[in-house]
Amino acid sequence: MFQSNKEYIDFLIQSGVHTFLQETPNNLLKDKENDNKIVENKPNKNLHEINEISDLVNLIAKHNSFRKKTANKFVLNEGNTQSKLMIIGDTSTEKEEKEGKPFAGEVGQLLNKMLSAIHLEREDIYITNVIPWKHPRNENPTEEEILEFMPYLQRQIEIIKPSYLYLLGSTAVKTVLSTPLHLDKLRGKWHQYKSINLNTSIEVLVSYHPAFLLKSPNYKKEAWADLQMLQKKLNDK
Repeated sequence: MFQSNKEYIDFLIQSGVHTFLQETPNNLLKDKENDNKIVENKPNKNLHEINEISDLVNLIAKHNSFRKKTANKFVLNEGNTQSKLMIIGDTSTEKEEKEGKPFAGEVGQLLNKMLSAIHLEREDIYITNVIPWKHPRNENPTEEEILEFMPYLQRQIEIIKPSYLYLLGSTAVKTVLSTPLHLDKLRGKWHQYKSINLNTSIEVLVSYHPAFLLKSPNYKKEAWADLQMLQKKLNDK
């Protein structure tokens, strides 16, 4: 896709990427449901020229990732593009491929229950993942993959312009906040996300991914506390 490192760096800068993996979180940086249909005949646009989610879906689907070669389906997003809340997960899974949406299967059922507990409906929220293809061996994304897909996620945020980001999982946290700090150290307080392409900052809350909670249910108490923080902020707005 890129002929040189310089072109790639220029691409990241144009997308609003300023800093990578700092020691502290990065402070610089109800209409109809989107069904992720890919239009092959649409003219190509540069990332910074795209202002519609449908065009962004088309561009990402053409990205030459090694995951694309082994994945069966492209799974990026679902929900309300006018929502003031955007939920970001880690990476697509086999179950998400089968259902064609982020947070599928038991993971999706738990997310739905979590949202319902604070009186939110899934279809009213914009939901996406950092990486839209599953790993052939279900491995966690590498730092190189996170950097590779970061500009696309940033553009999604810039198009949706939510008031709040709810990051579920370590990959989502590392990608959006550009920090190596563990999720546990970032919970319990609000962070700020800024981009050169946004006029205002976005408030960010982090919590555990539902897949983690299924394996480690003893963390559900902390996850509930995070949900209550989110509910309070939404109700106060």
